[in-house]
Amino acid sequence: MDDIAERAGVSKPVLYQHFPGKLDLYLALLDQHCESLLLAVRTALASTTDNKLRVAATMDAYFAYVEDEGGAFRLVFESDLTNEPAVRERVDRVSLQCAEAISDVIAEDTGLSKDESMLLAVGLGGVSQVVARYWLSSESPVARDTAVGLLTSLAWRGIAGFPLHGTDA
Repeated sequence: MDDIAERAGVSKPVLYQHFPGKLDLYLALLDQHCESLLLAVRTALASTTDNKLRVAATMDAYFAYVEDEGGAFRLVFESDLTNEPAVRERVDRVSLQCAEAISDVIAEDTGLSKDESMLLAVGLGGVSQVVARYWLSSESPVARDTAVGLLTSLAWRGIAGFPLHGTDA
């Protein structure tokens, strides 16, 4: 709490006026960082109607999120508190919300059912998150743009195999 108060430029008693304990503060920060990830994914999906570019933008959003100097992704995905029920609920919720955003685009473009689209979306979101986290934690010599490009190619080759809704292609 001392470090947080110092970074915020307030005294510890002021911090405790707003947050009764460390968990409450953590949950408030977690909510903020989960919302940032969801916004990044939704923004990427809405950035274009070209599906290949959409895949690239979404992959890049995950890499940008993990690369952020603030370490928000560690707070969300790698905390010692991830088994705390209130924390787990928030992490699961943001993962689900990101998958739902991706699923909506897949269902709209392919005509797959909501359940089928959701399976694909969970896979795409999961691989994006895990690979981006691995890329950062392993201090990979692969440049971010190259890593995003490789992951985009992998994802695009899979998802592009589903015909666009209303076409035979």
